[in-house]
Formats: sequence, structure tokens, C-alpha cells
Amino acid sequence: MAAWSWFRRTSPVANPGPDDGREAPGPRVPPEVLRQVRRLELELRGMVNAVFGGEYRSVFRGQGVEFSEVRAYEPGDDIRHIDWNVTARMGHPFVKRHVEERELTLLLCVDLSGSTQFGTRTRFKAEVSAEASMLIALSAVRNNDRVGLLLFTDRVEHVVPPDKGRRHVLRLIRDLMAVEPRGTGTDVGRALDYAARMLPHRSIIFVMSDFIAPGPGPVGANGIPDWEKRLRTAARRHDVIALRVTDTGDAIMPAVGLVRLLDPETGRETLIDTGAGPWRVAFDAQLAREETYRTRAFRQAAVDEIELHTSESTAPALLAFFRRRQRRRQR
Repeated sequence: MAAWSWFRRTSPVANPGPDDGREAPGPRVPPEVLRQVRRLELELRGMVNAVFGGEYRSVFRGQGVEFSEVRAYEPGDDIRHIDWNVTARMGHPFVKRHVEERELTLLLCVDLSGSTQFGTRTRFKAEVSAEASMLIALSAVRNNDRVGLLLFTDRVEHVVPPDKGRRHVLRLIRDLMAVEPRGTGTDVGRALDYAARMLPHRSIIFVMSDFIAPGPGPVGANGIPDWEKRLRTAARRHDVIALRVTDTGDAIMPAVGLVRLLDPETGRETLIDTGAGPWRVAFDAQLAREETYRTRAFRQAAVDEIELHTSESTAPALLAFFRRRQRRRQR
């Protein structure tokens, strides 16, 4: 955790940001960050090769099938694949062989807001997002899929268009670790709107965030909060998956008397009495309202949710999601 915190604060930024719609050049990266990226790749590559590659492929299939070849019929072939025109010309049966159109496009949308630089256990939330990003990206590149990166706060901070290859994946993770965000707040809606506009075809969008914001945000004429409306719009065209990064400190406040708290996204300080009964009741009620609202927003947008925790490896949660979605596809 300490290593993450210091290099996140000391890495200078070489780009002004992609708000004009263009790709931002990569940031200047200290050697320490490059070494950590390589260590992370070595740690996770074996896991991807042994487990994640197959699970990923079974869940995220191509968009269709394409013709590959015509070959002689062999016992056991499906008779529905017989090419009757070729069979008539050659005098014995031939079958058409098709292969899956495998190439997919993935976009990792990662929240770098102030609240992600928080963790009460072994890691910050930002570290959890980095680990999950690399597992997904390595799985994608192993299956010859394209993967891109969008970093956001209350603005779009940095964009790397989707591409293939191990070197490209290492660049994504390097940028994720090295970019110093200009903003501190959270605007998931803006990130989703940008992502939906930059992806010309149906793609898979992983949104990694703690989804902690001051509230539902501006409400449109139809009564739907702006970020929720943009979530629904993106999910109608793309396969959107929410990875919610949590920490014990998000939901549990110890009763230690008067405490001065600093909001990492707004900079506002608040003095509270953590031992006061009415405050604790209001705190629990607010958490319940936020949980209900967030769950409803994901459900109504038909967005799958994966919960990741700062005290646990991301691998079991991602693997459980892959298997859960595979079972759902088989029903």
C-alpha cells in the first residue's frame, strides 16, 4: 500500500488530458513504477494462463461465426452442416466448417477520484482496480481481443484506444499507475458517455469504481438522475459490467468520540461525534439508501455487478462472476 501511495503522488503528468476527444500521450513514468508493473504481470500471468483464459473465453464470445472451409464429411459430423452443392458436384458428402468471430473490444473505465486513494486493510481501492484491470486485460490479450483504457474522476483524465498485444497491456497498466489525476470528484456518467461515443461497435465496458458520489446527481425531466440515464444509454449498446471496489471503512465507523473527517473528493472537513446515537442511526440509514439506489440503478440498466474488496484478492470474485454468467447463458 505504501508503494502505491508514494508513486501515485510523485509521478508527473506529461499530458493536458483528453477532454478534447483526442488520445493523450502517456505520462513520464519513474523506473519504480515500471518495475512494479512487471512484477504484477509476472504474478498474474500464470493465473491467467491456468484459469482465467478459458473462463474468460467461455463467457465473452464473439459476435458471430464466419466461414472457414469445406472438407469431406467424417463420421460424427453434424448433417446440418452438409454443403449440398459441393456434395452434388463431388459425388460424396462435404460439410461447411465455421469458426467463431473471436475478436472483441474491451474498455476498462477506471475511477481515480479521491475516494479510491483509501483503504483500511492491506491495499488502497486504486490498487484493487489495478489488479483487476490487469487480470482482465491479460485474459483479453491471451484471446486476441482488443483492450483500451479510460481513466476518469469528475472528468475524463486519460484515454488509450483499444489495441492488442502484451506490450499494449503493459502500457495500459503503466498509465493506470502513473497518471496523476487533475480532478478529485466522481462523474461516472461523463465517463460512460465518453466511452459510448468512442466505441463505434458493440463492446464490453468494465467500470471500476467505489460508486461513492455526493448523491444521485442532477435529475432530468423524466425524473432519472443524469448518471443513471447515461448508464442505461451505454448498456443498451454495450455490455456494461460494474466492478464496485469496497473497503470495510466505507460502511463501519467505530465509536471513538469526536473525529474530524476530510472528504477526499470535495476537501470539506466535518467534525462529528461518532459515539452519538442519532448520528449513527442517520449514518446507517444513509448507507442503506445508497445501497438500495445503486442496486436498483444497476438492475434497471441490466448491468452486472461484481464486488471487490481491499482485503481480498480480486481473482476469486472475477472467477465467480465468469462462472455465474456462464451458468446463466446455459439456461
